[in-house]
Amino acid sequence: QDGLKQCLAEFRQQLAWVERLDVTLGPVADPVTQSASTSDAVDPENDFQREMSFYRQAQAAVLEALPRLRKLQVPTRRPDDYFAEMAKSDQQMQKIRQKLKSKQEAMERSEKAKQLRAMRKYGKKVQVEILQRRQKEKKNMLNAVKKYQKGLSDKLDFLDEDQTSSQGNKKGNASQRTKKGPNAKRRYKNQKFGFGGKKKGSKWNTKESFNDVSSFQSKVAHNKGPGKGGRGGKGGKKALNKRPGKRARQKMKSRAR
Repeated sequence: QDGLKQCLAEFRQQLAWVERLDVTLGPVADPVTQSASTSDAVDPENDFQREMSFYRQAQAAVLEALPRLRKLQVPTRRPDDYFAEMAKSDQQMQKIRQKLKSKQEAMERSEKAKQLRAMRKYGKKVQVEILQRRQKEKKNMLNAVKKYQKGLSDKLDFLDEDQTSSQGNKKGNASQRTKKGPNAKRRYKNQKFGFGGKKKGSKWNTKESFNDVSSFQSKVAHNKGPGKGGRGGKGGKKALNKRPGKRARQKMKSRAR
C-alpha cells in the first residue's frame, strides 16, 4: 500500500480541474426507491442492474460537472459547424459504399431476371394454349369439310362458325360474332359469276340441245339478213368489208395533198 501511494504521488500532476475533468462520485438515487444504491446491493451477475448502476454513476458525474463547467464559462454544447473526424478513412468508407451498391444492384438484377423468367414462362404457356386451340379448331373444320365432301353431312355451319370467330377476333363484338351471310363484295360476285352448282362442262351440248333446231335462223347464220347485202343486193364477205383498199387509200391521200 505504501508503494502504491508513492507511485501515485510520482505521476500525479498538480493541474487545474478544468484540465483534468475528473469526477468521482457514487450513483444517483434510484427514482423508484428514492435511495442511492450501494455497490453491495448490485448483483454483478445481473446485467440489467449492473448497467443501470453504471448509468446512474455517469449521470451523477454529469450533474456534478456541468455546473462547474458553466461557472468556469466552458461551453458544453456542440456547435452547429462542428466536424468530428471519423475513425475510418474516406477511402475505406467509399469502398464499403461501392460494395453495398454493387450488392444492391446485383439483387435488383436478380429480381428482374426472376420476373422476366416468370413472364416468359407465362407467355409461352399462353402461346401454347392459343396454338393448341387453333389446331383443334382447324382439325374440327377439316373433319367437317371431309364429311360434307363425302356426303355424310349437308350442313355448312362450320363456315358460319369460322366467319363469326374471325370477326370476333378482329372486332371483339358479340353482335358481330353472331352476324351471318355474305358481305356486299361476295353478293356482287355471286350475282355476276353465279353461285353453286356444277360449272365445269356447263356449256356442253346434250342430246336434247343437239336435236333442238327451233332457234336456228339460216339468214342470220349465212349472212343473208336485211342490211347485210352489199352493192346490187349481193351478200358475202365483200359486203361486210366497207374499208377501201390500200391503193384507194393512197389515191385519197394524194388528192388531199
